[in-house]
Amino acid sequence: MLDSAMKSQLSGIFSGLASQYVFEIEVSPNHESRQELIELLGDVASCSDHLSCRISDGEGLQFTIVKDGAPTGIRFRAVPNGHEFTSLLLAILNSDGKGKNIPDESIRARVSALNGPIKLTTYVSLTCTNCPDVVQALNVMTTLNSQITHETVDGAINQKEVEAMKVQGVPSVFADGKLIHVGRSDFGELLSKLEAQYGINEETVDNSVEKPVKNYDVIVVGGGPAGAASAIYSARKGLSVAVVAERVGGQVKETVGIENLVSVPHTTGEQLANDLRTHINDYPIDILEHRRIVSVSVETDGRLSPSRSTVLTASTGERFSAPAVIVATGASWRKLNVPGEAEYIGRGVAFCPHCDGPFYKGKHVAVVGGGNSGIEAAIDLAGICSKVTVLEFMDELKADQVLQEKLKSLPNVEVFLHSQSLEVIGNGEKVTGLRVKDRKTEAERVIDLDGIFVQIGLAANSGAFRDVVETNKPGEIVIDAHCRTNVPGIYAAGDVSTVPYKQIIIAMGEGAKAALSAFEDRMRGLLS
Repeated sequence: MLDSAMKSQLSGIFSGLASQYVFEIEVSPNHESRQELIELLGDVASCSDHLSCRISDGEGLQFTIVKDGAPTGIRFRAVPNGHEFTSLLLAILNSDGKGKNIPDESIRARVSALNGPIKLTTYVSLTCTNCPDVVQALNVMTTLNSQITHETVDGAINQKEVEAMKVQGVPSVFADGKLIHVGRSDFGELLSKLEAQYGINEETVDNSVEKPVKNYDVIVVGGGPAGAASAIYSARKGLSVAVVAERVGGQVKETVGIENLVSVPHTTGEQLANDLRTHINDYPIDILEHRRIVSVSVETDGRLSPSRSTVLTASTGERFSAPAVIVATGASWRKLNVPGEAEYIGRGVAFCPHCDGPFYKGKHVAVVGGGNSGIEAAIDLAGICSKVTVLEFMDELKADQVLQEKLKSLPNVEVFLHSQSLEVIGNGEKVTGLRVKDRKTEAERVIDLDGIFVQIGLAANSGAFRDVVETNKPGEIVIDAHCRTNVPGIYAAGDVSTVPYKQIIIAMGEGAKAALSAFEDRMRGLLS
């Protein structure tokens, strides 16, 4: 199944393994994917003397990873091909303490403090680009806390179970049978949800003294293209720099293909995110990942010519301080913010047609939004669904003409303009319809639907900074031509700011500009 080049690469990856690992395979003799699983794991195991397989008959299809004779708590009820192949490799490397996505000491302590036992199950699609981040994060938590177990379930080969669990979107994470998360996520968000549900063992957490403030010359908040550029340009000036982010790569990781990054004809979001991390690691930059800034304060020393510093408090309770802070937190997909939406996310309300579209095969769905992303989603869904209804708030579609022409050629797509979404309707288990209003006639109606895909653009992640710096009505941080905000020492770059055109290449340039502006202010004595 794996070619010789891949096997050679895996041999190098596994060359440093210290422990012995066994794939404990249990699979029905009649399972249609039996041979595929055995061949895949056999090929992987052949790449290292520290890996082996043990096969036994059972019901269904599954395998667990055993380390030095003891279960790791990691199980796959799937053939981890596609995007989940990396999840398999990282599960082994993380168990051996060699994975690149193992968090820093502060985050590890939070995971270890979780009260257990905790049984986690994640339903995935092997074509989903968001699923691996969730699977890999939960597998890491399993290696850090012996009271956590995690199994990854491929919905395609466990369809009856998916239907019984009423899964309508991936990844769907269940904790001891309770749905706690649907859709893309990162390590920090998942950890926060587990802390909220299970609590922590206070005896293992030292809260006896207030954590000291960590001081830097420049703190970059956000790890996407703008944040990476800011950090690199600042570090090249010889300054002490930290990147505080929920994840390196940011929203870029959700982009499947990138073809407009000048000088790079084609790349993927995942690859670009990895390249950003690699470049950041070329410099002495502290990467403080899986953290969200929850409060911001600007402090002075009280002198006639006061020295300013911005103090940031993270979701971990840690505090960071610097005379220069560059906000590069990007933007997130906007929600409808109507009654019923939050209750039915993952049960009929979705945001990723690529990941969740297959759940609506042969069904009627709506796409809310007539921009490029909305029309692209409608075109993709038209090949899967029996009917697609496009709802646009404005009086005309905003998508490129070539996309509109393609949409018109599809027989199972209908478009309604000047349509305002008012309420997501469901039966307690799943979406059954959407209440909409014609903005011209004021007439309201309910469209019977099986699913709703929200594609209405992005909202700035300005969060904790909105009470400190000036923002506009959509929440973007207002900046001048040099990325300066109205507060000395605080800069903003990329999609979180008022800079026009939200593009990767523009975000990178704005990040560099913000760093250079901060350095210029430092040289002029405006920062200290």
